[in-house]
Amino acid sequence: MAAASNGAPLVVFDFDKTIVDCDSDNWVVDALGATRRFDELLRHLPWNHAIDAMMGELHSEGKTAEDIRGSLRRAPLSPHVVAAIKTAYALGCELRILSDANAFFVDTILAHHGLADYFSGTDTNPAHVDAAGRLRIRPYHEFGAAAHGHGCALPTCPPNMCKGKVMERILLQEEAAAAAAAASAKSRRRRAVVYLGDGRGDYCPSLKLRGGDYVMPRAGHPLCDLIAASPPAAAVRGWAGFEDLARVLLGIVDGEIARAAAEEGAGAGVVVVVPARQEALMPQAVRVPN
Repeated sequence: MAAASNGAPLVVFDFDKTIVDCDSDNWVVDALGATRRFDELLRHLPWNHAIDAMMGELHSEGKTAEDIRGSLRRAPLSPHVVAAIKTAYALGCELRILSDANAFFVDTILAHHGLADYFSGTDTNPAHVDAAGRLRIRPYHEFGAAAHGHGCALPTCPPNMCKGKVMERILLQEEAAAAAAAASAKSRRRRAVVYLGDGRGDYCPSLKLRGGDYVMPRAGHPLCDLIAASPPAAAVRGWAGFEDLARVLLGIVDGEIARAAAEEGAGAGVVVVVPARQEALMPQAVRVPN
């Protein structure tokens, strides 16, 4: 999706505990009755390797990819999140996902709720169902004896994924697009980037954001504490629940659109007044089958 001409920001979502109100790995493991075994695997394997091994053991016990899909379709997703995604998209935002979950889990949940087409891209751990029907989950950044890993020294980044490296790539793409637009006199600045997250792994991408960008940490979660101890250059706009997430996010979107309109009007010698968002969010209920 190309940058909207109205100044709408690029919005990048974490997935677990940001779009869905759970850790999707734990949700599947618990739903399929493997909690104790997964805890045992985590004692001697990194998380990404442990969840892949867990999928192998579940397959050997007769659990199918469709069993996994069925559990994911019951994962909790707030109607306020659905409303925020659809409204931000309608206002011209490009939406992306940057997640340490995996492609199979993310794609299954988005497809179930009819949200897949609202996102222009997903950066997450790759996953596929092999010829035997076993779900395989790989690290986004390969690590171990045969691979050097992502090379980030920040201790909050897990070995399989540095979201900060991905955010750096996204920002470089945004800068290049803004430079191309400036050269053709279509734009004066790059659009803002908004990042929403909750966990320790969301701290590194937050630090990559710059003045004029926004980070939205979930209150009461590790990212909020890390930002409080050492804030990023981006503006911090916290949220406490999913209705709050929608309100804060759409307020940022409205503000960025208004700012772009004001800048364009100033360039043309016109005063532009954009009213603040007044309507209450009235999301439709999201049906999650039993």
